[in-house]
Amino acid sequence: MDAYQAALAGAPAAKIEIGVANTKPGSVAAAVALYFGSRDFGNLARATQRDRRQILERFREDYGDQSFASMNSRIVNRILATKAATPHAAKGFLKALRAVATVAKPAGLCEVDPTAGLRVKVPASEHGFKMWGEDDIAQFEAHYPIGTRERLAFALLLYTGQRRSDMIVMGRRHLKDGHLMVRQSKTKATLAIPIHRDLQAILAASDAHQMTFLTTSTGKPYEARAFSNWFGAKCREAGLPLGLSAHGLRKAMCRRLAEAGCTVHKIAAISGHVSLKGIERYTKGVDQRRLAGDAMEAITGTKVTNLTAETYKPWRKPLKT
Repeated sequence: MDAYQAALAGAPAAKIEIGVANTKPGSVAAAVALYFGSRDFGNLARATQRDRRQILERFREDYGDQSFASMNSRIVNRILATKAATPHAAKGFLKALRAVATVAKPAGLCEVDPTAGLRVKVPASEHGFKMWGEDDIAQFEAHYPIGTRERLAFALLLYTGQRRSDMIVMGRRHLKDGHLMVRQSKTKATLAIPIHRDLQAILAASDAHQMTFLTTSTGKPYEARAFSNWFGAKCREAGLPLGLSAHGLRKAMCRRLAEAGCTVHKIAAISGHVSLKGIERYTKGVDQRRLAGDAMEAITGTKVTNLTAETYKPWRKPLKT
């Protein structure tokens, strides 16, 4: 009623941050609530918002009554130590808390960013999703022929190089002049991806009459997590190794592009990566032997021979004593 009377009187309405009125001023809970009501949080992709909210809600439950200004690197390091067994979780927490500090500091809830200078190193063996190899790809294709829903999902992931969240919304409305027009939910980048000839054949053989190319057994579009569960089960049915996922096909596409001699900028034009470091991580599985052979051929003008210890005749001669 006070706000209503103020509006009638022509007074500017006071800005109310989500949840702030229900929390202790200056507390961790207030800082988290301030972040949830910020433009920084609102501009995140829906899936990122969901994941970050889960992280920060747990943090607010444990430390909500504490003063956010009292949070320091020592306390944050102690929290990170409890997550040492799961480096990805530790890194996600640090990133989320850093985002809170970015909003809380200008608002006067702290003078120093408690995450400043802190880093979480993820072991290389645990970094990211497992990339599909060519044998894995061939095994999936042999198990699911063209015309099946599994093969359609597989082809959309592989031949567009997009994330799961962007693939499941693709449909006829995105087709234009031989391209798939994609607006990435994470980066907001708009891409025009040429349709691979194999994908074109698979789309032509698929019964895609709904708004999206890929639908559930009831004809509805997939929800992201439901798709991951379904696709993971189909990979296991095909006898593929554990750990292969939809995102691993995105990495496989980047690897294939790199093996074809594409520059990182060309690869980014397909994948939509904003950071070139991301592409470098995705293309670590490039066929080094093949690329090295191509490089040597470029400067010699001849292909590398199949020279081995058995075929090199001088090596057969006995050594002089």
